[in-house]
Amino acid sequence: MTRALADLGRGSPLRFALANRPPWADGLLARRVLAAALTLLAIVLFARGNPGAARAEVVVAGRDLPPGALLEPDDLKSVPLESGTLPVGAVRDPAALHGATTTGAMRAGEVFTDLRVVGPRLAQVAAGAPDARIVPIRLADSAVTEILRAGDRVDVIGGDEQQGPSARPARTLASDAAVVLVSQPGERRDAADRVVLIAMDSERATVVAAASLHTALTVVFH
Repeated sequence: MTRALADLGRGSPLRFALANRPPWADGLLARRVLAAALTLLAIVLFARGNPGAARAEVVVAGRDLPPGALLEPDDLKSVPLESGTLPVGAVRDPAALHGATTTGAMRAGEVFTDLRVVGPRLAQVAAGAPDARIVPIRLADSAVTEILRAGDRVDVIGGDEQQGPSARPARTLASDAAVVLVSQPGERRDAADRVVLIAMDSERATVVAAASLHTALTVVFH
């Protein structure tokens, strides 16, 4: 103790602290260094993956994509990923996605699946019917289009645009249909030109598609 007090003020504080550290400090420091090394090793192994695992070529987004993007070759990239980590329905052929439309925003590197683009599989899952179809319609009131979102459940209503005694009353063309995609406004696209893609069974899809040629359409939210 006397020597320690006499050494106060001499040399560097760090040297004094190291010379007078308690016996348990070395063990604590060693454990912390070991823990840090193991954490670093785990991060490296996680990033590297299992080099011996089976891999498969899948298609990922080549850049950040907005909802409703019409896919071009530059938007797609094939990369090898571990088969055990792939999502169900992962797309493996880039050609199958050329000209397809994304159903939602995607980050660069995100794996494409059959439900990430407009297609038969998406229609079936969205509508809950094996014979489901996706129908593009324009709504009579563009304000309704603005508040529609993918995943909304709606009834499609048709009514004559002209008023008068001969006008047909509004009628329900499809019930409990699923909104798949609402096209985004563009620089050259008027609000009234925005298209809504709605999934429903094939029988109702035919009725709605035919009515969209001459009937004002709107939707009722569930």
